[in-house]
Amino acid sequence: MTYLEKLSQIRLLMKEKGVDGYIIPSSDPHISEYLPDHYKCIAWTSGFTGSAGTLVITQSFAGLWTDSRYFVQANEQLNGSGFELVKLKVQHAPEYVTWLGETLPKGATVAFDGNLASLAVANAVKTILDPLGINVNGHVDLLDPVWKNRPTLPKEKAYTLPVTTTGQATKDKIAAVRAVLKQKRATAHLISSLDDLAWLLNIRGTDVKCNPVTLGFVFISQEKAILFIDSDKVSQEVVSELLSHGVEIQEYAKVQAYLKGLSKSDIILLDPKRTCFATYDSVPQDVTILEEMNPSTMLKAIKNEVEINHQRNAMINDGVALTKFFKWIEENVASGTLTEMNIADHLRELRAAQPGFKDISFDTISGYKDHGALPHYKAEPHSNYDLKPEGLLLVDSGGQYETGTTDITRVISLGKLTQEEKEDYTVVLKGTIEGSMAIYPKGTRGYQIDAITRRPIWATLRNYGHGTGHGVGFFLNVHEGPQVFNPTATDIPVEVGMITSIEPGLYREGKHGIRIENLVLSKELSSNQFGDFMDFETLTICYIATDLVDKSLLESAHIDWLNNYNQWVYDSLESKLTKEEAAWLKEKTKAI
Repeated sequence: MTYLEKLSQIRLLMKEKGVDGYIIPSSDPHISEYLPDHYKCIAWTSGFTGSAGTLVITQSFAGLWTDSRYFVQANEQLNGSGFELVKLKVQHAPEYVTWLGETLPKGATVAFDGNLASLAVANAVKTILDPLGINVNGHVDLLDPVWKNRPTLPKEKAYTLPVTTTGQATKDKIAAVRAVLKQKRATAHLISSLDDLAWLLNIRGTDVKCNPVTLGFVFISQEKAILFIDSDKVSQEVVSELLSHGVEIQEYAKVQAYLKGLSKSDIILLDPKRTCFATYDSVPQDVTILEEMNPSTMLKAIKNEVEINHQRNAMINDGVALTKFFKWIEENVASGTLTEMNIADHLRELRAAQPGFKDISFDTISGYKDHGALPHYKAEPHSNYDLKPEGLLLVDSGGQYETGTTDITRVISLGKLTQEEKEDYTVVLKGTIEGSMAIYPKGTRGYQIDAITRRPIWATLRNYGHGTGHGVGFFLNVHEGPQVFNPTATDIPVEVGMITSIEPGLYREGKHGIRIENLVLSKELSSNQFGDFMDFETLTICYIATDLVDKSLLESAHIDWLNNYNQWVYDSLESKLTKEEAAWLKEKTKAI
């Protein structure tokens, strides 16, 4: 079927079922950012493959609401699909609901599949549309009847990690969650989010590309811990190990039926942002629901010493691969054989040669020249640029290792540098350095780190439209909460042991893009009569190019930081490289 034929069939079903507006979120029953093929509903319906967006269909209009990261991609991919791009004014805001309220008459019905919409989204839909007299039905699946040969749910085996890797046994993690539940007087808790499940049970899988997770739900009370998972996905060895930690196994599809058996004396904690509406709605009405963040989300964000030491080791392995990669590019760019796509493939091969490699942590962004100005660009055959010995190349990439997750962005010049490129690069570098050097009191929020990082960029009347940083998991999702470094007033303090990216950028449409990203560890610095103070330890180990730097724009503190960082990179990697590679890196890390 073409996209137009799919849209036509959905509209026919809408007429049959009395649905005037249909919402298709980019999600699954676990409210995941990255999805198994079975739940890639937006891509199947419209052709748009970005990781953030919402489709809305009426009889007269079909639109994709997404943010500025995807405007160019959406315009290209939606061409001929019957869907139009609607540009979000505020990232993640449910502006499509307001549009439905303005477009549909009183008495109309808006529907969605509650297995794909979070409770937070469902509440936003009802809050806006109920007062307008528009009916809302959160239990309508219009895709499954028309999706022929829909991919099945993944069947790959799950596996557990030893405590020597995780630093904390499953039973101890469950005890920590139970302690929070007791404090909040909750008798039960359901975890839907896959990374929380993976962290809690020290279990990993391959159900989602780039994310080492397995599909399932976890129910916890003071007496019970149940993993709802396809039983074919767990070996007897895994079942026995989980049982030794007090975790029993039930079938994946039975979770909502189990929740229906809760009693009116129960108080269940559910995370509204990470629980789908269908799961929430399966809880009996006489059961008290406590809507709060999963306790495991904060526990998971604060890495223990074992995880931190493993992460440092993963950074060395990643740094070796990246050094080989950038040397290879420099030596081969004049050959005319390099493209955005094949350099991404080669980088994966170099990472795969490193100890403990499992996967990349997201699709590599290799943006040459003006493609670097698209923050979430992914090279496709129709857009694949050939690399030439001129212009800037932005590479944002990462690896999943058994000992950690990496995420790094570097920009290099392939030749014929312009003064504008040097100035833009240096300004962004100042932001990265300012954020990395930050000293801040305990209790500081992410938006304050965001402002510290942006200050030298704002001072030049430049800015960037994305956040400064996101949390990163330990051999888990590359995007992990609850902390974020962005302008939103997220009331989550930066805690000791958190790993977060610092990645300011600058994008000139049609010209080039610059982003310089390292991962940092939040740590204690000092205490005195003025309070407790913290700073960052930079974890990422890869040289920062200095040939793009306009030294006149840097202060001595920035120059010292850059020189010390690059020297540390060389010292950390030199013994893992060949003599030729080490000599090349020594030249790249020379003090300026």
